[in-house]
Amino acid sequence: MTWVDVCAVGDIPVLGARRVARPQGMDVAVFRTATDEVFALLDRCPHKGGPLSQGIVAGRGVACPLHNWTIALDTGLAAAPDEGCTPRFAVRVVDGRVQLDGMELAKHALDLSPPTAGPCSKRIPITTA
Repeated sequence: MTWVDVCAVGDIPVLGARRVARPQGMDVAVFRTATDEVFALLDRCPHKGGPLSQGIVAGRGVACPLHNWTIALDTGLAAAPDEGCTPRFAVRVVDGRVQLDGMELAKHALDLSPPTAGPCSKRIPITTA
């Protein structure tokens, strides 16, 4: 795997998210829990394409801002009774820096359409060294 540094853990609000822009495909939402766990999902709810990065993080889930579906941060699965899945991305934290798998950023979930509502905010552009 080639890991891409995207931000410091502290750049992600506690119980919030930041967006990582990709050259192709939709953005990736990087989430931080109250216990400083970090997760990454495609920034798209499986229900109507709502921007998960604008949702509310509680525990290890995020509530979509459009229709309040809860999506598990570790699996991308919608909580019952809802059904669906949001693609997840490999993420790791090294010395306080958040890193995503470069191959996944380049190739994973490129066929899905962007969110249908909400402004984009706090995007983190990917830079290569």
